[in-house]
Amino acid sequence: MRRKTRRFMIAAFAAAIAAFLVIAYGGISKNLVYYWTPTDLHAAGNKAYGATIRLGGMVAPHSVKGRNGVSGLEFDVKDATGIVHVKSSGVPPQMFRENIGVVVEGTMTRSGYFQCNRLMVSHNNEYRAPKAGHAVNKEELQKLMKSTEGLKD
Repeated sequence: MRRKTRRFMIAAFAAAIAAFLVIAYGGISKNLVYYWTPTDLHAAGNKAYGATIRLGGMVAPHSVKGRNGVSGLEFDVKDATGIVHVKSSGVPPQMFRENIGVVVEGTMTRSGYFQCNRLMVSHNNEYRAPKAGHAVNKEELQKLMKSTEGLKD
């Protein structure tokens, strides 16, 4: 191979690698979702506005406005030192309630609230059956039996 051809091949190869790295880095940075706590969100200042963020914490007691199973819900997410007001337009999961861990995905608005487009409830996946010898709540058992009347196998 001649020297000119070899230089051209090396330059073309280097340009191809550089183009690949620019495209890969640009695609990754656009799809990054940061996980923050309310304290982290307040500390971030202007960096928080417009960025897609996963905010994790506990649903603050007495902060839920709206009804479960219906779209349009407002609540506060808190950690040890911070609190963030969240507005969600979607229907919350059935397990959503006060004092439960949540992860909300969305963006912080300049109006001072977090606009949520995805709400996830953090819960324990372990089922624990009632211990043997413990009394069964008869009222709850009757409610369960009435709610299952008419169901077929």
